[in-house]
Amino acid sequence: MISAFQIESYRQDGFLILPQLFSLEEMALLYSVATDETVTSNSFDLNDQDGKKTKLTLWFTAGDDSFGLMSRCKRMVESVQQLLGSGEVCHFHSKIMQKQPKVGGAWEWHQDYGYWYKNGFLFPEAMISVMLALTDANKENGCLQVLKGTHKMQRMEHTFIGEQQGADPDFVIEAEKISELVYCELKAGDVLFFHPNLLHRSEANLSEKPRWSVISAYNLSYNKPFREKHTSCITPVSMVRDEAILASGQKKVSGADFLVKEAEITLNVK
Repeated sequence: MISAFQIESYRQDGFLILPQLFSLEEMALLYSVATDETVTSNSFDLNDQDGKKTKLTLWFTAGDDSFGLMSRCKRMVESVQQLLGSGEVCHFHSKIMQKQPKVGGAWEWHQDYGYWYKNGFLFPEAMISVMLALTDANKENGCLQVLKGTHKMQRMEHTFIGEQQGADPDFVIEAEKISELVYCELKAGDVLFFHPNLLHRSEANLSEKPRWSVISAYNLSYNKPFREKHTSCITPVSMVRDEAILASGQKKVSGADFLVKEAEITLNVK
């Protein structure tokens, strides 16, 4: 599904967008599951510096619900495999980001591996984040922004800024001077793959429209963390057919090992 040119683009830029990897019919089904009480009742708020809130719901094991099938479907797993190379693909965690109109908060510049390093993962090249836009994402409603090529700068130190962890501001300032800022505007069904060391952020949603997305993080099985209690990240994915999402119908996220908000959250949020 991914060409040699696209793989090279990912390696050079640190991110890759595949338009309409999921159909509008699939998006309607997934969005209906995302807005179900099972998801929203397991969400929690994280505040930005201005007090605006973004809700997220995070779980580890990819099950047989609609989102589990999404993260385990052939087009996702094989795309991740192509970008990461040899090794068994595992599902680390998935999270539904719920950036509501007018109140959805911003996220500071950060790297995923800035957090995952603290979970004891040794090899960032064995990891990747994959964002599926459940609704359209644009500048107006706080789409993801990236600094192109910053994954080659390796990991930066991260510290708490309010309830968030952000990359060292001095390093970010220098990175901004030499790196192209890209707004990753997505249509519902588009997928964004990005490297764990790529600097990225998002602004508050001041528009009248929601910005919802689901992000699945993957890891290769050989990259065994020494500070992570959840074993999903080293359990090879049981891949399903692409047709499984629609064939199974609307299946709520149930029995998932949801993350509960704690004093310190060391998993990536955006």
